[in-house]
Amino acid sequence: MGFPEQRLRRLRATPALRRLVREHRLEPADFVYPMFVIPGRARTEAVAAMPGVERRSPDLAAAEARRAYEAGVPAVILFGLPAAKDPEGTEAWNPQGPVQEAIARIKDAVPELVVMTDVCLCQYTDHGHCGVIRDGRVDNDASLERLAAMALSHARAGADVVAPSDMMDGRVGALRRALDGDGFQHVAILSYAAKYASAFYGPFREAADSAPQFGDRRSYQMDPANAREALREVALDIEEGADMVMVKPALAYLDVIARVSQRFDVPVGAYAVSGEYAMIKAAAAAGWIDERAVVLEYLLAVKRAGARFILTYHALDAARWLEEEGA
Repeated sequence: MGFPEQRLRRLRATPALRRLVREHRLEPADFVYPMFVIPGRARTEAVAAMPGVERRSPDLAAAEARRAYEAGVPAVILFGLPAAKDPEGTEAWNPQGPVQEAIARIKDAVPELVVMTDVCLCQYTDHGHCGVIRDGRVDNDASLERLAAMALSHARAGADVVAPSDMMDGRVGALRRALDGDGFQHVAILSYAAKYASAFYGPFREAADSAPQFGDRRSYQMDPANAREALREVALDIEEGADMVMVKPALAYLDVIARVSQRFDVPVGAYAVSGEYAMIKAAAAAGWIDERAVVLEYLLAVKRAGARFILTYHALDAARWLEEEGA
């Protein structure tokens, strides 16, 4: 049948009817809220490149995590900035480090909240690379022991999920062995399995003080030209013990999110990264777009592509907007 027998506008006639037949729904439970943690007490630092985003000391991070939970956001992910850096990134596994303290404080304040932690050395090394340097290059295998030590320190502090973002080969297996060997079989691994060498990370590197001091990360992060390679990365990480996988960034890689979610039967997350956030904020500040409408449409597109959950700096705002809309 064709027109006039088939009129697709019939199901778009009213808001209630549109809600009834909607294929995908966005809700606060879809979000993971990224937070930056710094040493000290009662400290906040604004991130100039990411309006509305702040670095917080562990005590204030716990208060912000409670706000997220009360807004219906089920999880946070923590990124740490240490008091000092060195070539090996030793502060990453310091049991008194800001992330480790924040984990404990958050779990004490909001035990029901899922606490995820980023596992990578870039914020902790003085050279800014995601692994240790040997003979001028990032040494994959030498980095695994340090990444495992970092994940183990997070588990001991009370983390529910550790999320390796370094893109070293074999890191998921190294973390799983370390966690299981120390009695943390219950701690899940969310692997940044398909993390691309993207130009969208710039504002994050200001927020986390993690820009590489020489070279770039293209020898370990993925080439933006490759999609099938992402499926290989994901398959290997699942074989090594990843419980969940992530595609990063989100907006420019919706095709990769779709391919991964269709191919693999594990939860797939996507990271709406700092550059995406900063672009929306800048355009909204200039009056060129409606921030609320764009954010909700954008996050819905990421979910429609196949993401089970979305890491987004807009998590609290989006949760409030959805509540106001009665979604």
